[in-house]
Amino acid sequence: MSELKVYNSYSRQKEVFEPITAGHVGMYVCGPTVSGESHLGHARPYITFDVIFRYLQHLGYKVRYVRNITDAGHFEEEGRDAIDKISSKAVLEKLEPMELVTKYTNLFHWAMDQFNTLKPSIEPTATGHIVEQIEMIKAIIDAGYGYEVNGSVYFDVKKYAASHDYGKLSGRVLDDLLATTRELEGQEEKRETADFALWKNAAPEHIMRWQSPWGVGYPGWHIECSAMATKYLGAKFDIHGGGMDLLFPHHESEIAQSTICNHTAPVRYWMHNNMITIDGRKMGKSYNNVIKLTELFSGTHPLLAKAYHPMVIRFFILQTHYRSTLDFSNEALQGAEKGLKRLWDTYEKLQKLEYIDQDNVVDKELETRITKQLAEFDEFMNDDFGTARVLANMFEIVPVINSMNDKIIPIASISNDVFVLLKEKMKTFVEDIFGLKGITEADNEKLQGVMDLLIEIRKDAKSKKDFVTSDKIRNELTKLGITLKDEKGGGMSWNIE
Repeated sequence: MSELKVYNSYSRQKEVFEPITAGHVGMYVCGPTVSGESHLGHARPYITFDVIFRYLQHLGYKVRYVRNITDAGHFEEEGRDAIDKISSKAVLEKLEPMELVTKYTNLFHWAMDQFNTLKPSIEPTATGHIVEQIEMIKAIIDAGYGYEVNGSVYFDVKKYAASHDYGKLSGRVLDDLLATTRELEGQEEKRETADFALWKNAAPEHIMRWQSPWGVGYPGWHIECSAMATKYLGAKFDIHGGGMDLLFPHHESEIAQSTICNHTAPVRYWMHNNMITIDGRKMGKSYNNVIKLTELFSGTHPLLAKAYHPMVIRFFILQTHYRSTLDFSNEALQGAEKGLKRLWDTYEKLQKLEYIDQDNVVDKELETRITKQLAEFDEFMNDDFGTARVLANMFEIVPVINSMNDKIIPIASISNDVFVLLKEKMKTFVEDIFGLKGITEADNEKLQGVMDLLIEIRKDAKSKKDFVTSDKIRNELTKLGITLKDEKGGGMSWNIE
């Protein structure tokens, strides 16, 4: 079998995968900021790295997969005023910050379960590692690369770049950053506009705050991941993953602060999935095309023609290589839905087929082709996790399986050994590595039908002033995690919380 090669974003080339410790892999993937509901953009990285996690385990590696929860800070400094997402959203929703965090963490976990992603080995939270972050900041200051101003601590990027290869991961040039970075409110205290915050001084009204050597404050976004990755994977580990949007400033900053603190570059292989567009457009609030996962599963977003099953989304994502741009459209999703149904129906037929031996029936040409196509499953996955090419091979095998099932060609057209291999390979890749599950054709339609019926009954009850029945329907649905909302004009919408 061929060696596993991965595309390293740092070197910009495919490299043979050689873990630091033989037989073991340490993988860190940046998790969600739980200040709001997960959206379509979150689906791609977590499905992508779930498949990578599964495949590494398939190869026999013992994998420690760490995916964090950002439940503090995460203020932005590039292109907008600094803002703490958790605190600001908590104020808007009139919730305690940890109440808000728990709400959206639970919703994120629910969505990941719908996608059939495996749970990470460790899921640390930023608020659970404040001590580690403070200790790391102290070490950076002691090394001469951090400085404190008015209770905030910043990383000295210019000093770091003088002796280190700053900007290699993202392709940014420091001189350009210094010339083009906008002057944002509250940044005048930094020595250079390119410097990033390790710790921020908390104003009196700031809700999330901790005591530190520099006063009361909260951590910067980048230091959180460096501290958690170091604690659970060590000073240097194998794979760091995330979306391409994290290349700069997040991952570039991680490299700088971890290198200074731990005296070594932190990661051997940097891996990044490409972005998602919707009907050719980048996702953004201004385009009104940020689709929440609950909207995707229920079909309630105005851009959606219907509800889409989580397995359809998973299958659709695997149809494109993780480093290629992926464009969502109703046509593409409906095509994926048909493709998944065809693949799964055929897969189920294969699992039920029994080999019937017949003398002198083996078609050597067919057997050679099937054997080659199955061998390529591993070959394509070893070439930087080529899920799309594996699926293409599966669809070439589908007509053969269907013909065997329909007795158009005898099962004995291939030998028993190849037939057993076909069954085993399809199960391993369809279920164990790709994590696909069957969907009954009417999964979403049945749910929509039930909801339409309940809404109609509730409307009728309200029109008859039967508020007992009306309230009971709403309250019972709420207990099940489904929220009914009365719209202007007498309409009703629903959403899965």
